[in-house]
Amino acid sequence: MKKKSKYVLGILGATGAVGKETLDILDERKFPLESLRLFASKRSAGEVLSCQGREWKVEELTPETSFAGIDFALISATDAISREYGARLSAAGILVIDDSGVFRMEDDVPLVVPEVNRQALRSMPRRIVSIPNCTTTPLVMALKPLQEAAGIKRVVVTTFQSVSGTGAAAMDELMNQTRNLMAFREAKAEVYPYQIAFNLLPHIGSFNEGGDCSEEIKIMRETRKILEAPALRLTATTVRVPVLRCHSEAINVELERPLKPHDARAALAEMPGVLVYDDPSKKLYPMPLDATGKDDVFVGRIREDESTANGLNLWVVSDNLRKGAALNAVQIAECLTEH
Repeated sequence: MKKKSKYVLGILGATGAVGKETLDILDERKFPLESLRLFASKRSAGEVLSCQGREWKVEELTPETSFAGIDFALISATDAISREYGARLSAAGILVIDDSGVFRMEDDVPLVVPEVNRQALRSMPRRIVSIPNCTTTPLVMALKPLQEAAGIKRVVVTTFQSVSGTGAAAMDELMNQTRNLMAFREAKAEVYPYQIAFNLLPHIGSFNEGGDCSEEIKIMRETRKILEAPALRLTATTVRVPVLRCHSEAINVELERPLKPHDARAALAEMPGVLVYDDPSKKLYPMPLDATGKDDVFVGRIREDESTANGLNLWVVSDNLRKGAALNAVQIAECLTEH
């Protein structure tokens, strides 16, 4: 794609939670937008959304839709939409930034968090770039400076994932269940297999024969690919929690060389996009309420793990709709406009 001063951007899934967040970020970051085309299902077609002081009408996405003139297509819909339209858009010469799991582990598709591995964008033979899972992104942003400072032998991560990771219907379900329970009424579960209000579900995605959830497998595979560490020993447990927005992670890292907590704090503080939020004496540690609506990945509770050599514990929180999805996509588009 030839370098231009302004670009035509298409968003597939424009009326979803991530799509709307993307519009806000395009506005905030003053992305060089010539024009915007918004696509969604028939149910949302005709809606009018605002961005950069202009109003844009949502088009119905159909097999007959023409994408002529679009420079970048951001897909944040279902896996089925990514499968159907990703290759079609890229074949038409459009740069595709995809938020699904469809292309992430393809050898010829870069999986990118710009602060960690923007160099991967130098090779895009299929004109498709993938965004990692919304829990992988904050994990690799916390691990990258530690990897560079002391090397990493093993990682154990437990995630505490908000319902917005499932979508708007899950957010509504949490609110409705909470209201019903507070009024001593039945709490119906439709989006999740069990009640999510006042509960935790150690189950995200589907189970394999070994008992791992698909979400856990994504985190392990994606982290190894992004950090270019195919042999990294990593295990994950994913938990859905009754929080509307922001994912949290308890991370245990076994390093190859000693690294004191104060040195880890210094390394993390120098990482773009990471905010060290860590002062136990003042009860200062990251919480979902702190990170909601923020771009940074918050890191705190940085301390030694005395049960193993060169061990550290971290607590990480980030807004899954922003850095976990929409912001990452816009940042990738910005990187591509620079070249």
